[in-house]
Amino acid sequence: MIRSLRHRNFRLFFFGQGVSLIGTWMQSVAMPWLVYTLTGSAMLLGVVGFTGQILTFVMAPVAGVMADRWNRHRLVLWAQVLATGQALALAALTLTGTIEVWHIIVLSLFAGLVRGFEIPTRQAFVVEMLEDRRDLPNAIALNSFLVNGARLVGPSLAGAVIAVAGEGWCFLLNGLSFLAVIAALLAMRVRPRAIEPAANNVLQDMKEGVLYAARSAPIRSVLLLLCLVSLMGVPYTVLMPIFAKDILQGDSYTMGFLLGSVGVGAVGGALWLASRKNADGMGRTIALAAGAFGAGLAAFSLSRSLWLSLPLLAWTGFGMMLQMASSNTLLQTVVEENKRGRVMSFYTMAFMGMGPFGSLLAGGLAEALGAPRTVLLGGLVTVAAALVFAARLPRIRVPSFKFQVPGSK
Repeated sequence: MIRSLRHRNFRLFFFGQGVSLIGTWMQSVAMPWLVYTLTGSAMLLGVVGFTGQILTFVMAPVAGVMADRWNRHRLVLWAQVLATGQALALAALTLTGTIEVWHIIVLSLFAGLVRGFEIPTRQAFVVEMLEDRRDLPNAIALNSFLVNGARLVGPSLAGAVIAVAGEGWCFLLNGLSFLAVIAALLAMRVRPRAIEPAANNVLQDMKEGVLYAARSAPIRSVLLLLCLVSLMGVPYTVLMPIFAKDILQGDSYTMGFLLGSVGVGAVGGALWLASRKNADGMGRTIALAAGAFGAGLAAFSLSRSLWLSLPLLAWTGFGMMLQMASSNTLLQTVVEENKRGRVMSFYTMAFMGMGPFGSLLAGGLAEALGAPRTVLLGGLVTVAAALVFAARLPRIRVPSFKFQVPGSK
């Protein structure tokens, strides 16, 4: 289950990123809570969600080309440094009492820009941390465990910190947490990979990547499902302050527990995925996971009890994590090495990049229909998409796990 931790570089990344992600989740809880406290507007929650992710969508294709052309280790390192500055600026404005919504929007845009370069590059860089690339599926699963283990700890910790000291301290702790992953990246000994000289300009390389993904049935189908689920299902998180405060009659602790429950389920899914020996059957896993995610969302939207909402969100987190991580594993398994950065940029666009449009849509629908009906609609659309994907699996013909080991034929 933890075999990829035998690789020194990945072990450094695992523990450094683990600390940093707790801070990231603290900020992800504190920011919408601060916006809703300042404005009381569901629409502005959607707007801030949009601004925090739109540049991730726009910049990811460029980042994918850069990740195939440049040193991925250095790109990830500089992205972490810039993210540190964003968190500390947000902390300074909040702790001095000068924070306004437009500050949050501008800093969210900057964070989205940084993530647009960092996420696809980091996803492509994972394979370079491993001496034996056959451990890649396990490394991806453990990385998902990191993200969702932090989702378990970070929101609960954020709820307590907000109640005791305010949102500014969440932003400050996030800024300090980046030092752990920066130190880990600096301590790595990465063997330089062979980088082919760029024969085309950036736009030509982007077009080549798009055509490559579009002509591969497994890659195309997985990305399309991710796009729809990220548009309609995942944005339920931006409405969580409404569920915590207005529907369940709670406070910041309540919101922390709700998001923490998502983390509990997601950790369970990540551990199950890490225990698998290879990537066989990933297409079927993706379909089942997306269906479970949508069904959990629909059930959560109907709950008016905290004690019923918590297990439902745990189930939702299990399905969401399993779909996202299984999709990542399948894509990294079938992609050619010289196109890995570009395909992972499309994964970032599908997973993270559709989020801003989903956030705007969720905010607008919540104003018109209410948050519960909006989440119910998203859950039902997600279930329908999973059924279509499952029906098409025989024609997609997802290949079995055959990861090419360097030096082998």
